[in-house]
Amino acid sequence: MKKDLKILSSETLYDGFFRMKKYHLQHTLFAGGWSGQINRELFVRNNCVAVILYDQKRDEVVLIEQFRVGAAVNPINTPWLIEIVAGIMESGEALEEVARRESIEEAGCEILELIKINTFYLSPGGSSEQITLFCGFVNSEKVGGIHGVPEENEDIFVRAVPFSDAYEMVMNNQIDSAIPIIALQWLALQRLSKS
Repeated sequence: MKKDLKILSSETLYDGFFRMKKYHLQHTLFAGGWSGQINRELFVRNNCVAVILYDQKRDEVVLIEQFRVGAAVNPINTPWLIEIVAGIMESGEALEEVARRESIEEAGCEILELIKINTFYLSPGGSSEQITLFCGFVNSEKVGGIHGVPEENEDIFVRAVPFSDAYEMVMNNQIDSAIPIIALQWLALQRLSKS
């Protein structure tokens, strides 16, 4: 048990494709002592792995495009987001296994070398999910087409684009999902440090 947190009780509000729990808790205060009771709903999701697929020789990144329900409810934006390969961790799976599995399933790419970038929360004010981000070095020469697992209703358009084009997509808001933005900014810094 954490010394700076007291979970007084919790209840499951919803248990479907995702889970929602409600926590009644207290935490320590910076000035000392304990907070009053705080009630918070938490979106509970397994941790995920994301991987930016990069071909160093061709200076290309592999991007995917797929339907996202979170974007579908926004009346202004399209529900088809440009992203990088990512997937939910299954019980007992190693991070690297997820990166390699998802790269094959979502993009038809075999990772030649894999390096860990970082692990971070996307929205810790309301979600338990952590993302572990990798860079996977690939040969992008024959990348493209439509991929995904039919049983999971995945319909993923895959393409390899020059890094400069992908970064331009970030700058002009064509890529508006946090994980690919973070990955492409990391890759931009790596490329700068080597020039």
